[in-house]
Amino acid sequence: MEPIESKQTPRRAAPAHWADEAAAKVIREKGEKDLYTCASGITPSGTVHIGNFREIITVELVVRALRDAGKNVRFIYSWDDYDVFRKVPVNMPKQDELANYLRFPITLVPDPWERDCSYARHHEVDVETALPRAGIFPEYLYQAENYRAGKYAAQIRRALENRDALRKNLDKFRDDDHKIQGEWWPASVFCEKCNRDDTAIDGWDGEWGLSYHCALCGNSETVDLRETKAVKLVWRVDWPMRWAYEQVDFEPAGKDHHSRGGSFDTARGVCRDVYGWEPPVTFHYDFIGIKGTPGKMSSSKGKVIDLPDILRVYTPEVTRYLFAAAKPNTEFTISFDLDVIKIYEDYDKTERIAWKLEAAKDEGTYQWQRRIYELSQVKTGEGGTTAMPVVEPYQVPFRHLCNLIQIADGDIDKARAGLAGNGGATAAQIEALKARAACAKYWVQECAPEEFRFKLKEQGEAPAPELSATEKGAIRSLRDTVVAVIETFADDKSCAEAIYRVAEEQGMEGKALFRAAYQALIGTDQGPRLANFLRSISKERLLGILAGY
Repeated sequence: MEPIESKQTPRRAAPAHWADEAAAKVIREKGEKDLYTCASGITPSGTVHIGNFREIITVELVVRALRDAGKNVRFIYSWDDYDVFRKVPVNMPKQDELANYLRFPITLVPDPWERDCSYARHHEVDVETALPRAGIFPEYLYQAENYRAGKYAAQIRRALENRDALRKNLDKFRDDDHKIQGEWWPASVFCEKCNRDDTAIDGWDGEWGLSYHCALCGNSETVDLRETKAVKLVWRVDWPMRWAYEQVDFEPAGKDHHSRGGSFDTARGVCRDVYGWEPPVTFHYDFIGIKGTPGKMSSSKGKVIDLPDILRVYTPEVTRYLFAAAKPNTEFTISFDLDVIKIYEDYDKTERIAWKLEAAKDEGTYQWQRRIYELSQVKTGEGGTTAMPVVEPYQVPFRHLCNLIQIADGDIDKARAGLAGNGGATAAQIEALKARAACAKYWVQECAPEEFRFKLKEQGEAPAPELSATEKGAIRSLRDTVVAVIETFADDKSCAEAIYRVAEEQGMEGKALFRAAYQALIGTDQGPRLANFLRSISKERLLGILAGY
């Protein structure tokens, strides 16, 4: 990432953004350090959905806040690709073929799309390709690679040495009916002959030798923890082990993990008592709902919404804004319906306030909105700190852009031409305009409600049969007194006043004239705001459509 110049504006400390509060807590509880480590991770057992992305960007926002505080930060993202492949997601291809690899480590399941070296790698690549578009650049750790290389041999041995302490820790929050029964080991084994985890540990020699047998293929052997690729820690031990190994200072988790007696509570004890590391600062993040799922997505049963789906509708900055503006512990909904327009309007208002193009109600509101805007930007300043963009924004309301694209029959370049030389946008602003236009086109074509969509009639097309003689006369008057001089109206307000004068002269209510105009232009009873709509279409095209009246 290229550093960009930061425009400095004095900022009050309060109200603090939640990312800044979290960063301050990390510094306070972990003390002054040369390097702070922030962590996130997921098992690539299927499509990495937008709920998983909430954790990724939540960590990244705290990373930026720490860097803004002048701290050096390591941002790691762990792919838990040595977990067991337990279930074939319903939205995956080649279901029967994938079912043959159940109980394998995910890293050894073949890619059903035949694009990458494994099923796990396919999902990893999808995420690693998308995250830079949102300005997120973690350091990736691959747990299959680490385990199979013997990187955690000493940590596995330590878990075996502390087997009784681990068992007590995991049972601490369980009632008698749910405590661990019988012999228990803090590790599991993938059979070195058949690769499945249908194995049982038979014993440990107190040093590096671990014996097991496979119930499926009958294989029985003793492996050396320093050399084998087969052994891994169970998840509730593996997670805190890696906190200590990577010296993690901050990691959030979903609210299910943060329930009393849940995985985070047990992990804290394991991290302190067995691995000697103070567990990371944390908080919980809530779930994300989806509203108005696009048609193409719902056509495939089991399809989940992922980051590329979001980036087709929302620009990267608006995508970041969705998460920066919402506290992590609050549930919110990502919309694909008409709410998309409102979300773009909210972002645009925040942008205008941040640039002081619109007055905030007070200084605190200005500082709050500016901070959200800074954290929403994809590009960062030197060292990954937040920064205001160098170029002042050029705003085109999302609703208007959607209308222009429909007027241009989906041609983005023609739609931009409808802004009269890009509306005065400079060369440096065109890239952002194109990105928003691409999102507008996708949303209109794939997500927008039918009542929002329209298509202009062809020039020379026969008059709308639904219109009465009186309505056709009103359309002629609209054509000859408004459309014929459309370029003379300085703004939508003056054009709207002229439209209402036509209605009055024709003895019609404005609503009735609007309906007739929409029928004449797009064949529906409703449409975009009429004055703005007429001013967005070339006069020649309008006159051609209305010529038959």
